[in-house]
This record gives sequence, structure tokens and C-alpha cells, in this order.
Amino acid sequence: MKSLTAIFVILVALMQYPLWFGKGSWLRVWSLNHQIDAQKKTNADNQVRNNVLNAEVGDLKQGFSAIEERARNELGMIKQDEIFFQVTNHEKDKKENEASSNSQAKH
Repeated sequence: MKSLTAIFVILVALMQYPLWFGKGSWLRVWSLNHQIDAQKKTNADNQVRNNVLNAEVGDLKQGFSAIEERARNELGMIKQDEIFFQVTNHEKDKKENEASSNSQAKH
């Protein structure tokens, strides 16, 4: 009777092995579910970025105001016969220069 019980225990263990450690095991399914969740988050982030880029492309295709705004902000361009004034804050620049020179002196 004991040998029959041992044989049944061994058979049950052999049948359970693929369920826990085999190719389609619970651990593998759990791991794949976590990978799927991470990929879904990445996809959602990329979708948001793509929507922003599509809106920007639509703006650039539709009108010149978006193109003009980019040229002014990113390239520093001005219109013909336009006067450009640049206002700087000398106190702020002076404080930043002093702070950077103090940090360099410490090193």
C-alpha cells in the first residue's frame, strides 16, 4: 500500500511539473503578463507623443503662423524691416556668473 501511495505521489508530481515549470507554466504566464503590461504603458506613452507630433504637423501644413512661430522661437529669425530688441537681466546674469565661479573655485 505504501509503494502504491509513493507511485501516485510521484505521478502527481510528474504531472504537476509542466504546470509550474514547463513551457506554458504559471510562472511563464505571470512573467509574460508583466511584460504585456509594461509594453501597454510604453505604447500609451508613444501614442500620446504621436498625437502631439501629428497635431504639430497638421499646424505646420495648414498655416504660416505656426511656421513663423517656430522660426522666431527656435531659429531667432525676424521679419524684414522688423526691429529686434533683446532685454537681459544684468543682475540675474551677474548672480549666475558669481555662483558658477564660486562652485568652480570649490572644486
